[in-house]
Amino acid sequence: MNFIKEFREFAMRGNVIDLAVGVIVGSAFGKIISSLVSDIIMPPLGLLIAGIDVKHFHFILRQAQNNTPEVVINYGTFIQNVFDFIIVAFAIFALVKLINSMHHKQEEKPKMPAEPNAEEKLLIEIRDLLKQQAKQ
Repeated sequence: MNFIKEFREFAMRGNVIDLAVGVIVGSAFGKIISSLVSDIIMPPLGLLIAGIDVKHFHFILRQAQNNTPEVVINYGTFIQNVFDFIIVAFAIFALVKLINSMHHKQEEKPKMPAEPNAEEKLLIEIRDLLKQQAKQ
């Protein structure tokens, strides 16, 4: 029973739950970025390169023979995935940069000095009295 209790404590820590949420949101974000690249960015890019869809670029190593399928290197899919990665990396970089700049702005706010406590007030009064006596 102790093992189950330890596992429950481990699973309920904030870091594990944050990681799980990050993975789930990250996978959804990846789908959005893949759609952005394949459905919005690549069609105009395909028009620029004479209407060719990059995903269909491939190199046939061996033609299909009888029941044996052809052997193909799909480098177009690889190019598509590289574009996906670059856009995801840029989006994450921009997001982290935004969060860091917001964090630094919060740190830069000047803090009001704390009001002196009773002991400090008493010491200030003693100092001021000593200064007055020294002038006399």
